[in-house]
Amino acid sequence: MKITLKYILLLAAVAGIWTGCKRDSDYIKVSASAFISNFDLKKIYKETDLTLNADLLSGATFIKGVVISDFRSGNSPAGLLILQNSRITGSGIDSLRGMAFNIGSDASKYVTGDSVHIKVDGAVLKRTNGILQITNLPNGAVNKVASGRTVNTQLITIGAFLASPQRYESTLVTIGSAVVEPEPKANETFVGDKIIDDATGKAVVHTETGAAFAGEQLLISGNFSGIPFLQLSGTNRMQIWMRSIHDFSFAILPKFSPAIISGYLVDPNSTDGNYEYIQFLATADIDFSKTPYSVITNNNAGASTFPLQGWVTGGARTYKFKLNTGKVSKGEYFYVGGSPKRINGSGSTDISSSKWMASVDYTTVAGADGVGTPTGNLLANSGNIAGIAIFEGTAIDLNSVPMDVIFYGGLGGNFYSAGPPAVGFRITNTDFYNTIDPASNGKIRQEFMGAGKNTTRLAFPNAISFVQLGGVYNMKGRWLTKRAMLNISLTATSTISQIEGGTTLSDN
Repeated sequence: MKITLKYILLLAAVAGIWTGCKRDSDYIKVSASAFISNFDLKKIYKETDLTLNADLLSGATFIKGVVISDFRSGNSPAGLLILQNSRITGSGIDSLRGMAFNIGSDASKYVTGDSVHIKVDGAVLKRTNGILQITNLPNGAVNKVASGRTVNTQLITIGAFLASPQRYESTLVTIGSAVVEPEPKANETFVGDKIIDDATGKAVVHTETGAAFAGEQLLISGNFSGIPFLQLSGTNRMQIWMRSIHDFSFAILPKFSPAIISGYLVDPNSTDGNYEYIQFLATADIDFSKTPYSVITNNNAGASTFPLQGWVTGGARTYKFKLNTGKVSKGEYFYVGGSPKRINGSGSTDISSSKWMASVDYTTVAGADGVGTPTGNLLANSGNIAGIAIFEGTAIDLNSVPMDVIFYGGLGGNFYSAGPPAVGFRITNTDFYNTIDPASNGKIRQEFMGAGKNTTRLAFPNAISFVQLGGVYNMKGRWLTKRAMLNISLTATSTISQIEGGTTLSDN
């Protein structure tokens, strides 16, 4: 043991001597990058004028990126060259950031997609009229190295910008499905400042008098792409500059739905089935005997095939209820689900006195019109994606589009195939889904859950919890406040008042 210890000590001593004699040339030399990303630059800016130099920028003296400004249609802030870039990161950080460079009339020499290197040593980073920009750049500071580079566009909400303006300012963004307020008059054009509202906040769309598209007709709703800036005033506001008329596309707004999905129970405290239910809020007076509706659920647990008939695939995949009797008034909640009408499974509070428009023992009875076989799992509570939709009428087929729809769970279960032909569960324009990709200038249709950017789904709820979908819905069919999921824990003595009231209506 002592001999072994001596050898260990001897080896340690030799290693120490070798390390101590190691020459500088034996090390791998690492040089600081000559370039700093907008992401890292913005982290050191504290809303005070900042003179840039190599010491401050960890050895960097340049910024490189892709130009997103474009003066060809005459609608870019004078003198500002605007570019965005990202930095390589392995931590999943979204590092795309933008920056404006005040280079005077030379800014008009560059177009979207140009790749440039800009020397910023000695320049000043400051905010002028709300726009964060780098000034005091010498002539020849900008070097164009390529053109035609891919430009990334972010689909964001106005609310997201206002919550984090430094993240999105001077990047290329799209605000989807926004409404112009007030409603444009006949032959009103883009010129000037127009207010848009995407239900998360309000923004100003600015168009210069001399812009090539200033005289184009302004439509009531649309997808607005462009470069956003922060307007500093009593209340900060987002201002967006479209670069050309191609940055606008008309958006089909959601249709008004007389009933909206406001909650559901997928995991009641019972093992004998037939206690799951869905809650709806009436947004208008409804006499179901005169204007019937259908509710269909889909459950893709263990699915190995695609739903070739969409919402009416039937079998274990979809289950249909008919709503063709009874009445509800605007503002009333009503329910669809199992026949016991209990709040939380066997032996729990009886809620049969609430408005039930359809209640079926789905464990023994097939779905309406043969859509769905008896099931002990109407609403999935684990694993693959599941959904709920309400339709106008009762003659639902492969091409029927729901009035309202939500999905929850994972993204498994063979629920969508791009085809051709595309098959899956059709969606409609809601607070979660768009039938046309807002960032595609109206060119890309995405009419199914899973198509394009339609991947939003809610999480699975906590065990023995009612999912309350809080939000604010107006009488024009728009969600002024997007629905958010709230888990409400239930017991055997829970009452109906605990699960109602999450969604509210607005006449604005």
